[in-house]
Order: sequence, then C-alpha cells, then structure tokens
Amino acid sequence: MSSDIAKRQRTVPSTKAYDFVWRRPVPTALREGSYFDRYEEETGALELGCFLRVDEDGFFLFWKSETNEGQVLELSQVSDVRQGTKPKDEKLLGVLMERMPSGGRNLDERIVTVCSGLDLVNISYTNFVAASAEVASLWIQSVRGLTHNTKAQNVCPMTQLRKHWLRITLTVNPRGKIPVRVVTKTFASGRNERIIFQSLKDLGLPSGKNDEVEPSDFTFERFYELYHKICPRTDIEELFKSLSHGRDTITADKMIEFLNEVQRDPRLNEILYPYANRHTIRYIQETYDSRDKSNSSDTVSLKGFYRYLMSDDNAPVFLDRLDIYQDMDQPLCHYYINSSHNTYLIGRQFGGKSSVEIYRQVLLAGCRCIELDCWDGKGEDQEPIITHGKAMCSDILFKDVIYAVRDTAFVTSEYPLIMSFENHCSKHQQYKLAKYCEDILGDMLLTKPLDKHPLEPGVPLPSPEKLKRKILIKNKRLDPDVEKHQLELFIKGQADPVQEEDDVAEDPDPLGSTDCDVSPINGDIDPHPETKIRPGSGQINALSTSGAFSSSLMGKLSETEMKRLLMKKGTLTAEEEQAMLAQYHYTGATKTIHPLLSSMVNYAQPVKFQGFDIAEDENIHYHMSSFSETVALGLMKNEAIEFVNYNKRQMSRIYPRGNRVESSNCMPQIFWNAGCQMVALNFQTPDLAMQLNQGKFEYNGNCGYLLKPEFMRRPERQFDPFSESPMDGVIAATCEVRIISGQFLSDRKVGTYVEVDMYGLPTDTIRKEFRTRVVPNNGLNPVYGEDAVFVFRKVVLPDLAVLRFAVYEDTGKLIGQRVLPLDGLQSGYRHISLRTEGNFPLSLPTLFCRVSLTTYVPEGLNDLVNALSDPRAFLSKEEQRMKQLASMGIDSSEIDEVSSSSTKLTSMLKQRPVGSGPTLNITTSGVPTGSAGCASAGGGGGGGSSSSGAGVGSASGLCLSCLGPSGDPHRSTPASVTGVAASTAYGSGTACIAVSTPGPSGTSTKKEDKKEDPKFPSISLAMLRSDKNYRRLVKKQAKELESLQRRHEKEAAAMLRVHSLLTDKLNASHAKAIASSTSSLRSTPQRVNGVGTPLKEAHIAQMNDLVRQQTDEWSKLKCTQMSEIHTLVLTFIDSRKDLLLKILRDTHDEQKRLLKQIQERENKDMKAQQIKISLDSNRNVMNDPKLKNKAERDRRIRELKDYNTKRFIDQRKAQAQRNDRQAQDLLRRHEEEEQGVIAGVNRERDELIRNYREELLASKRATMI
Repeated sequence: MSSDIAKRQRTVPSTKAYDFVWRRPVPTALREGSYFDRYEEETGALELGCFLRVDEDGFFLFWKSETNEGQVLELSQVSDVRQGTKPKDEKLLGVLMERMPSGGRNLDERIVTVCSGLDLVNISYTNFVAASAEVASLWIQSVRGLTHNTKAQNVCPMTQLRKHWLRITLTVNPRGKIPVRVVTKTFASGRNERIIFQSLKDLGLPSGKNDEVEPSDFTFERFYELYHKICPRTDIEELFKSLSHGRDTITADKMIEFLNEVQRDPRLNEILYPYANRHTIRYIQETYDSRDKSNSSDTVSLKGFYRYLMSDDNAPVFLDRLDIYQDMDQPLCHYYINSSHNTYLIGRQFGGKSSVEIYRQVLLAGCRCIELDCWDGKGEDQEPIITHGKAMCSDILFKDVIYAVRDTAFVTSEYPLIMSFENHCSKHQQYKLAKYCEDILGDMLLTKPLDKHPLEPGVPLPSPEKLKRKILIKNKRLDPDVEKHQLELFIKGQADPVQEEDDVAEDPDPLGSTDCDVSPINGDIDPHPETKIRPGSGQINALSTSGAFSSSLMGKLSETEMKRLLMKKGTLTAEEEQAMLAQYHYTGATKTIHPLLSSMVNYAQPVKFQGFDIAEDENIHYHMSSFSETVALGLMKNEAIEFVNYNKRQMSRIYPRGNRVESSNCMPQIFWNAGCQMVALNFQTPDLAMQLNQGKFEYNGNCGYLLKPEFMRRPERQFDPFSESPMDGVIAATCEVRIISGQFLSDRKVGTYVEVDMYGLPTDTIRKEFRTRVVPNNGLNPVYGEDAVFVFRKVVLPDLAVLRFAVYEDTGKLIGQRVLPLDGLQSGYRHISLRTEGNFPLSLPTLFCRVSLTTYVPEGLNDLVNALSDPRAFLSKEEQRMKQLASMGIDSSEIDEVSSSSTKLTSMLKQRPVGSGPTLNITTSGVPTGSAGCASAGGGGGGGSSSSGAGVGSASGLCLSCLGPSGDPHRSTPASVTGVAASTAYGSGTACIAVSTPGPSGTSTKKEDKKEDPKFPSISLAMLRSDKNYRRLVKKQAKELESLQRRHEKEAAAMLRVHSLLTDKLNASHAKAIASSTSSLRSTPQRVNGVGTPLKEAHIAQMNDLVRQQTDEWSKLKCTQMSEIHTLVLTFIDSRKDLLLKILRDTHDEQKRLLKQIQERENKDMKAQQIKISLDSNRNVMNDPKLKNKAERDRRIRELKDYNTKRFIDQRKAQAQRNDRQAQDLLRRHEEEEQGVIAGVNRERDELIRNYREELLASKRATMI
C-alpha cells in the first residue's frame, strides 16, 4: 500500500480519525426562500410567483407556485449558476418587463440561470427572475457554493434514502399534498401496485390510487418501514442470522470479530488503524441502534445492523480520499492531469457543433487542460474563432471562450489550468489572442516564470501548489533571443505584425486509415501528427451519390457552402461523411508566432519530439510533446521504460487518433501506466474511457491532479509498465468481490446482471470475464446467488488499478456503473452506489457486495504466511498434544523425547528446495597406498629397486584404473540415475554414489538435509608411484642403471688388469735388473751385497709413482663413473617427474570429467524435475473446478509460469554457482596436489645432488694438520 495510508479513514474506530462532513452550510436566505418568476427559453413556459427554496441539507432547489405542482431540481445535477440574459422571445420578454417596476432597465442583472443535466452536452437552462439585482446576486453566489459537492455525491445509502424521501415530500400537488402515485412510482420496478397500496395501508397511510398523503404524516421512519416492506433485505437478514446464531442481537464479541476479521483490511497498520473493541460496539449502538439508550448490554440489533451497513461508517472507500489528501508540492510532471481533447466540440469530430458552454461544463467537471483550436475569423471584425479547422464544424468566438474560462477556471479546482493552443492564426490575429488572454484573464494568466523555477535546463517544473489559480498557455514559442528582439521592435512600432501571416504549414488531415506508416517523431508544430491519408480521385468517384449531395458536388463546393449545406441538412449519412472525409485537407499549425503571444508561454512549451535519448541529454523540463494514441502505443511497445523515464522529467500529452470521427476515446489507463500526465479525452462522449477518467479524478478533492506512484517519479527507479512481476517495494494484492444483491436498479420489470472489471497494468487488466447470472424480471432487489464471486488473484500494482462495477439489463443496456480506485477500497460488506454513464449519481440504485482485500500470496505459501502472521494459531501437533496431555494431569517431565522419522522426513522435505532434482552423494571410505592396494585393484606387483649408487629408493605404485585415465579399459563411468547405488573402487577404498530419486509428490524420498558436493580422493606422491606405467619406467631405468654399472665394472676390471700388468712388469723389470746386476758383480763378490740396496730404492720409487699414477687413473675413472650415474639418475628423476605429472594430470582430467558428468546429470535431473513441476502445475490448474472460464485458467497458468520461471531460474543460477564453486575447489586442490608432487620430487632430487656432492668431497684426499 502507498505511504499515505496513514490518512485513511478508520473503520468505526473508538475515536474517529476522519470526520466526514458532506453538508455545506446553506445560507438562511436560501432556506427561508424567495419569490421568483420562472421561465424556460426553449419551451416558452412561464411560471409567475414561484416560491424558491433550498433544503437544509443542500440536496434540492425546489419551488412551487399557487396553481402548479411542486418542482424539484437536484443540486448534484446542477453544473452552473450564473447571471442570465434577456429572453429572445419578445412575448415572454414583454411579460417580464411589465412585472418590473423599473421598466426592465436592469432585467439581465435580476435573472438567475441554473444549468443542469445528466451529461456535459445536454444542458437544461432554468431561468429565475428575482425581485431585485441584489437578491439575484445573493442566490447566484450562494447556490453556486452548494454545487459540485463531491462529498455529497458519495453519501451512504441511508442518506440517499433520506434524500429520496425528501424529494417525495417536496413533490406536492397544488394543494400541498403528496399524491400516492408519486410514492408508488418510487417502488414500482415492475411490481404490482396492489402490493404497494397494501403496504401503505398497513402503515396507516392513504392507499388509494388517487389518494393524497399529508407531508407531515409521511415521516422518514414510515418511508423507511415502507422501504423494508416493499424491498425486503433478506441478504442482510441472512448475514445477521449467521452472526447472531438465530438470536435477536449480535453479541459484542461476535460483532468485534466481524469488524476486525471481515470489515477490516488485514494489510492496515494496527497503530494507525486500531482494531475494533467494546468502545466501537458502544459507538455503533448509540449511533445506529434505536433501542433504549439506557440498555447497558453491548449488543447490536437487526435494526442497528441495517443502519450501520448503510451508513457512512461503512462506506466502500476511504472517505478522506474525497478531500485533497495528496502532496501537491511535487513538480508538475509528477501528476496525472485531467485533460480534454477538442474541448469546443459537443458532437462528432467531423461536421460537429462547437460550443462555448462546453468549456464551462468541462472546467466545472474538474478538467485542468483544455484545447483551443484557433483560426482567423472571416467576418468583417476579423475576430479569431475556435473550430475544428476545415472539418465542417461550427465556429465560436475565441474571446467568448476566454470569458467562459475566466468565470469557471477555478470554481471546482484552484490548481493550475493549462490552455493548449492549436494555433492556425496569422500574426495579426495572434496578437488579438494574446491581448484577449491578457485583458480578460488578468492576474490569473502566468506570463512570467517563477523566480525559483527559471526556464533553464535541469530546473524542475513548479508544483501545482505554487501555481494555484494560475493559467498556463501551451503554444509554440520563439527562440528567446528572437522573441526579445521582435518584442522590442513591436513595442517600438517598428515591426509589422501582419508581415508573415501566410506562413502556415499545409498537411493532409489525419482523419484517415491507420494502415499508413507513421513516424514516431512528432510534436506540437503539427497539432495532430496522427496517421495521414492522401485522398485520390478513385476514392471520391467510388462513393455513393445517393445522399443530399454527392462527392463530385462536394468537390466543387467551398468550405462556406459546405457548412451552409451541412447546417441546413443537420446530420450526414455515412456515405456523405466518407465523401467529405475524402475531400478533407488539413491545414497545419502556423510556424510563425507573434512575440507577445510567445512571451506568455513558459512551463508548457511544445517541441518536436526527437527521441528519448535527445530529450534526456537536453534535460529541459519545461519542454513537452504531444502524441496521438497510435504513436504513443508504438513508443510504449518499443521503448516503454524510456517513456516512463521521460515522463518523470517532463510532460507529455496523448490525444485520440484522428479517425475517431465519432468522438470516441482511447483507453487512458494504457498511457497512465507509462506516466503520461495529460491523456486528452473527448468529454462530450460518456464512454468507458471517460467513466474511468472521471472515476479516477473524482478523488483528491476532484482537483484535476493526481500524484503518480513514487516509483514513477523517482529517477533512480526503473519501471516497465508491461511487467508481470511486482515492483521492489510494492506489495501485490488479491481482491475478491462477491456481488450479493442489488437495490432499486430499474423502475421496470427487467432482468439484470452485473459485470466486474479491473483496469490497471496489462497484467492486472481483466475485463468482460466476471459476470453474474441474469436475475429475470426483478429490477427492485435482485439476489445474484453464491456463485457471483470474482477473484482478482494477483494485482501487481494496486496503486494504478481501478475496479468497475456495471449493471446491465438483460438486453445489454447499461443501467448504472461505478469506478473505484483499488487503493482506496475498503474490505467487507459494502453498499456501492451507482452512477450514470456520465458519472452523475443515481439516487437509489446500489449494489450490496462483499470485498476482500489481502496481500497476494503465491500458490503453496498460504500456510507459511498465515503461520508467520499469527504463529499462535499454528501450533505444532506436538504442542497441541502436550497441552491435551497436561490437561489430563501428565507433566512434561514424564515424557521421553523420541525422534520421529516421519517428523524428520517432513522437516527434511520442508527444507529441501522444490524441484531441485535428485542428488549424487559421493563419499570415499579410504585411500590406499602401496602395491597391496594396487593388487586389489588388479594392478601389477611391486616396483624394482635401484643400486645404492643411484640414490633413489624404492617407489610404491598406484592403480589408476579406478580413476579412468584416457584409453584405460577399466575407466569408470558415472552411475546412471536409476535409484540404485553404484560403486567404484579406489584401491581398497570404495566410493559410493548414492542416488535418490524423486517421490510421487516431487520431493526426495531419501532424507537429505543438504546436498553434498562430490568428493574425490586426494592424490599423493606415493599413490602416483604405484601406477604401473611409473613402475614400468622405474624397472626400465633400473635396467639402464644396471647396464651402466656393468659397463663401469668392466672398465674398472680392465683398468685393474692394466694396472696389474704394469705392476707385474715393473716388478719383473726390477727383478731382472737385480738379477743382471747380481750376475755382473758375481765376479767381485765383495760388491754383490752393496748393489741391491740402490735398485730396491729405485724400484720402490718407481712402484710408488706407478701406484700413484694408477690411483689417479682409478680415482678419475670412479669419479667419471659416479658422474655418469649421477647424471643418469637425475635424468631418471626428471623422467619420473614428467611421468608423475602426466599421471597426475590425467587423473585430474578424469576427476574433472567425472565432476562434469555428475553436474550434467544433476542439471538434467533438475530440469526434468522442473518440467514435471511445471506440467503438474498446469494440470492442476486445468483440473481445478474453481476456475470457471478459460481466461481465468490461462491467467493462472501464465501466473504459475512466471512464478515457476523465476524460481527455476533461481535454482539454475544456484546450481550453476554451485557447479562453478565445485570446479574451482577441485582446480585449486589439483594445483595444490601438483605443487605437492613437484615439491616431493624436487626434494628427492636435491637430496640426490647433496649426496653426490658429499661423495665427491669424500673422494678427495684429506690433509691432516
């Protein structure tokens, strides 16, 4: 509900928040009365010596002369009271002049003219001639103050009954008695008059057909009894019996329950709108119950219940809405403005009549934007005229219209009036337009912008409050510099105002087919930029010539001659109208503007519409554009949101398309939905569109301005008028209407039925669907039955929606209608008073309805919402049973807590999102390491070991068949969703994929608190080394290492042999040398003993050198071999590292594939479940016996589709986010695992290098110090 809810009237509170005062004080002079002579110009009737009075309630203007019956004129039908003019009938004028002592010199000043009627066109004029000009002036001012009383038009049925009773008592014959026939006419409605006569007799009143009743005997109480006798309210009696349970009174508690639960809108704030209590019942009893006031029992009798239901305290709308309750300090573009199209016409758009009176009537009806089509006058006086240019319409003088505007502009509303000029005048006559406005309107005309609202880009428009009693001119304006220059020259007398009078734009008339292409770039340069037609000769020749004049003849006639023929003929046939249409050629508005007229234009400057983006860039709030309904519909179709944003900043005006020659109207609701301020309507046509317009603008004091909803005003909010989802911050509503009965619907014996329509956003609009059955032959008090219940389930935007109640005869003729805005409607049993087609109140016809207004709750959430709104009413079964056990004397401490599987399951099902589909829970019971796990998986044996010189320890293997590497015949596949458990082995561990399938109700049959993410085993370095490919590589590398070691052994053995040979050779050489030396010295024995010592020393030296050399060679060989082994092992480690990473990445890829497969399966199952839910929902709707027609079923299906679509999209988004998170988590873990493998291998490599360096150092010679 809107933020202004605090201003609403409370429903019979203990202290009334709003005092509904509908009576306007009637001056004593009017109540006491005065003598007048009455005449009617049209009929020539003259009634002398009428005693004219107004009743104390201000309902009637009534009069009676001595010889005539009493006459009554209802003030709700009086539109204007003004000073009259002398009658044109000379005989009538002569009689009136003779009765004046002054000789008739001031007859005009003594005439009071009362204008009345049931529409704005067919006005009756009743003229009263007062005894003096002072008396006439007093009555004009006083009676005018009693007219246009919107509150009096919304009084309750009980007041309407009293009003009707008063009318009967005033309708007396010349003897001052009430004829019985006047009474019987009220209650006839096709009934046998004998029933009425008998009812009068039962009340002790005269009951003969020609009898008369003394007004003093015919009291309201007797009239009220007669009403119940002839029109018994069995509907209220049945309601009373249901509340009283067959007793004579309703108890206070039951009445309080009725007021709080039935008659109260549950959406209302409890503080601002407190619940009814016993003070409320006492108030009802004291106000409406006529029992003994000393009765202390707080009960309500049937009589009091009757009167309460028919009182102002039980009004169908919040009565404070009839005052100005909205904020009137917002910029002008933030309001809907009551607007008129071609205001001067009182009939058709082609060949129609123009009238000055219609301007008065339209303004008095609350219109705030009128249209004036200004043309050069053709007479000698060259007075500008108003007419529908070249459309064969009659003319009226521009100045007469300005006088009418002056007199009536601010009678009904004091808020600003916009005069929309369609200017076809030459500069000379434009000057006259400006001078007439300036001289006649005076200070009411706003000629300069307000100081705080200069005409600058970005400056908001002033508010209606700041523009009170101001008239704005909407007309093309010159460039400010050009205007200033031309105005200075004009004031100095240096400019010829007639120099450019022929500069007008010729344009074909838009009164044509809508099949032609229309450019959306239109504006007020051409005032009617509608669909255009260019007539061809073929069209003209094909038309019928059977009328008064043929198309060929019309082609030769001038405009004046055609007008003369039209006035003589009166009306046109369809063929003649088509012929005139074909000949019609529209003259566009002038492109040259007089500087004086231009200077009077300020906050309503029409410009050519160039596009929403350009308008937004310019940001000029006082610029506005006009659009025909066809162009506006095109803009809404293509750029609805931009159109709404445009209307937040500046004003737009929509007018009916040109080929509505019968003056029909476009539906204003369509354009109100886009925030268009001025939807101009043909006020002379009381059609459905006009009824919606008048019903909507009746509120806010009928001031002609209605504040748009907040989201259509705030620039940061976005609104799509075609949206089918509630706006953020706007609560959708549900409205249920039950038509119970009707009262006094027709004075004839006819069948009746009721239609209830809703107009609002396209998604909220429901028309021609909800209709009651026909109740035959009863126009008095038909009862429509229990099946007349109409539900508007989802009202997306209540602030823009209106309800229309329409009562028809069984022939389809409209009896009465009423339009009520939804945001001002009250819940409960209400009487809805009906209006005429022209929205004038009908005295007695009402509908008795029950209206239920609640917050919209989607399907399936009613229990939850009810539990949240009233938790105490929704205690669990356990709590209820605990209370029952406690009442039997069992303490809670004696009861053990026992878990209930059904309770858990119910809780689980409530927590589980609907339509989330089956889930796959992947758990791993263990992760194996070593070859044993590999063997259990069908892998190979353990890996080989390298030599101690390689520095690489034995590696454990990993069977990767369970992970399904690419190309592996043992690659595991995801389990199909069949409701069985599939398992896949990770070594000795088992990964179980438990798949739960949906049950019959669409919910999981397996307990599932939360959907778990798939779990994959962490891959360690030890698991990777158990892979057979890795073991195969290790075995191959071990063989290569053994081969290298064998080669090294051979090299070492060869070197050992060489070294041994060299050593042996050195020893042999040494022995030989000794032997040679010994044999040569044998001859000298004394030297033999001394030779061995040097040789031995030399041999030792040689041997040491050889050993040293061989040691170096051996050491070098060993170092080379060690280096070769080290290099080879490093190569082995790098190869193993590459293989380990490959295995790891293959494993990761397989996990990703498996995760993707699981996610795809989940997505598929979720979509399948969503499809099933959607089909089940549609099936349930199609089979719902409560839905009685196809339109309601289609609407419900569309609503469910929107709801399911939003929910399914949310589920899919959540699933996609979950999938992304799972993928990211898995990727992050993969990166960590890869870094772990690389780090593990690098540690081994570093350790190998460190060992190698240590061995190198160990092989170096050590020096001891």
